[in-house]
Amino acid sequence: MIEILLVDDEVYVTESLRKTIPWDRMDIGHVYTADSAAEALRILEEREVDILVSDIRMPETDGLELVRLAGRRWPHIRSLLLTGHSDFEYAKKAIELRVSGYILKPVDDDEFIRGVTDAIESLRDEWEQSERYNRLLYDLKSDRALLRERLMHDLLLGRQLPRATLADKLRQYEVPIVQDAPALMLQIRMGGHFAEYDAESLALMEYAVGNIAEEVLGEGFRVWHGKAPHDCLALLASMDRPEGGPGAAAAKPIREELERLATDIGRQVRTYLKGSISIVVSPWFLFPEELSSAYRGGLAALFEHGGSRGQELLFLEDLPPKRAGVQSLESLYKPPTLIHLLESKQWEAAGEKIADVLGDLERMEQRYTDEHLYEVYLSVTNACLYLAHKQGLLIGEIDGGGLDPVTERHMLQSPQRLRVWSLELLDKLRRELSESDTHTRSRLVKQVRELVTRDIGLDISVKTIADKVYLHPVYLSKIYKSETGESLGDYIIRIRMEKALYLLKHTNKKIYEITSELGYQNPQYFSKMFKKFYGMTPNEYRD
Repeated sequence: MIEILLVDDEVYVTESLRKTIPWDRMDIGHVYTADSAAEALRILEEREVDILVSDIRMPETDGLELVRLAGRRWPHIRSLLLTGHSDFEYAKKAIELRVSGYILKPVDDDEFIRGVTDAIESLRDEWEQSERYNRLLYDLKSDRALLRERLMHDLLLGRQLPRATLADKLRQYEVPIVQDAPALMLQIRMGGHFAEYDAESLALMEYAVGNIAEEVLGEGFRVWHGKAPHDCLALLASMDRPEGGPGAAAAKPIREELERLATDIGRQVRTYLKGSISIVVSPWFLFPEELSSAYRGGLAALFEHGGSRGQELLFLEDLPPKRAGVQSLESLYKPPTLIHLLESKQWEAAGEKIADVLGDLERMEQRYTDEHLYEVYLSVTNACLYLAHKQGLLIGEIDGGGLDPVTERHMLQSPQRLRVWSLELLDKLRRELSESDTHTRSRLVKQVRELVTRDIGLDISVKTIADKVYLHPVYLSKIYKSETGESLGDYIIRIRMEKALYLLKHTNKKIYEITSELGYQNPQYFSKMFKKFYGMTPNEYRD
């Protein structure tokens, strides 16, 4: 609440104001008084005063000097001067000090209330602008983090971007990795008791592990980390040295440094998060051309070796050479990817893409491995999970146990079985989304309404609701309005105003208490919204 300080060497003036002005109606919680500038400065040191009202003529230090001292140390304070008719020679000096206003003596209560109310309005406007600015900064940081992760996903999955476009995105998203620079990648898989966490808790742990890794590697590398598409974390690192990458002479020291840093990451995760991780370190590659290939190589090693036989740290360069990779699998990662095809409802093209890849495996003369089948399986499940969750569905409702390769090993026994299962899953997903589109929208509207009524006292907005249902705010608003005829923003305001009406009518809570309970930070802003909605202020309605 707002706090005000009244200063006058004539004590009866401040005492009269303190006792007669209806401070509660102006949402002023504390009224302090002082009879000198020295005492006023002491109070300002100890209390969070918002408005200073001072007489001009006082012994020793006058009101103008007090305002000057207060403005220099506490620039947020609004100052008003009590002045007689003969004191207008001070007007020029007061203007220079940005005094909010004059109140003539002898003090008229109505004039005093108007002057203080104007100061309060000025404070409210400043706080509201500051709040909007802070919200913009928060939204910018949140959006940038999401955009960075999406860009990483695209690059890891092999999406090719024009050089100028990628350079612009790296700059806008503040990614420290630059094009054509040697880089390496650490892929981290969560193990141990992390497997017992629910999705939200695990996401927090992954965020913590990523921050630990970025801080540790930041000693000598430029780092970009994020959640990778296939159940692991990915950290890209380039050398924070002028030469940009290791030369032959420096290769051994850099390897030793990476071993030390990666070991330290694992130690800190065990110490602070009480969990274990597996880390696979790629060889050096050229960013971004060789990134997708490095990611797939590391992913295969991570699932084959990570966490098994107690291996917490593995360098890909230490593994024995394998047979040449299956070139046909490259088409899985060439645009348009499965995710892009399913997003745009190109069901036939998605099925053809899967059938072509698995058909090539069936016709191969050389022996394929389970690892190749698992790579196709991961690509299909990742795309289907993404689309289902985006539409507000659980994939388990569409395909009972097929997403667990441990319990459904039969589908990884041959390309034929995996192709049959994949195409059946696509067909189930297509039919479910087609048949339940209306039901899904109705369920989404119900979910949104439950979130609004449950979280009405929190910082709730269209964006926060959209984040919780994993949809873009514009898309969510469009769906909500098409289903209900009312915009989501208007619905949030209406629910708040209806609750405000009930609280004003059935409780004795003060305006600032109702403001806080409804999730507003600013009572003045709440009053404006209430008046806009009902044609009168909260106080007028209560009266």
